[in-house]
Amino acid sequence: MSEPDDGFYRGDPPLRSTQPPTWGPPPGYGPPPGYGPPPGYGPPPGYGQPVYVVRRPTNSTAVLALVFGFVFPPVGLGLGISARRQIRRTREEGDGLALAGIVVGSIGTTVYALLFVVWLWALLTVVSFAP
Repeated sequence: MSEPDDGFYRGDPPLRSTQPPTWGPPPGYGPPPGYGPPPGYGPPPGYGQPVYVVRRPTNSTAVLALVFGFVFPPVGLGLGISARRQIRRTREEGDGLALAGIVVGSIGTTVYALLFVVWLWALLTVVSFAP
């Protein structure tokens, strides 16, 4: 009955006893009448009704702010600012998403603005040298 061990330690083999277990009644039998838990003993304290934690919903404008921060940054910037105002008023989740939308939208809008200025400068330079 030898199997490959794959190099894993699976613990010591279980101890074999030749005597039957001595605890509790045999299977199929209950405790003798009059015997049971001592009086005053019941279930442990703290095992009442389960407590359900209700999470506040995430602000959908904050999610859109982060998405639009990557797709079209000026819209992401505006949505992020709007979402932070809504979150402060409604106490919803998503403040970090809105902040990330503002940061990504600000960086993207700055890059777009710089690209537009460079493009405008290049266009004016080419037009000014034309005869």
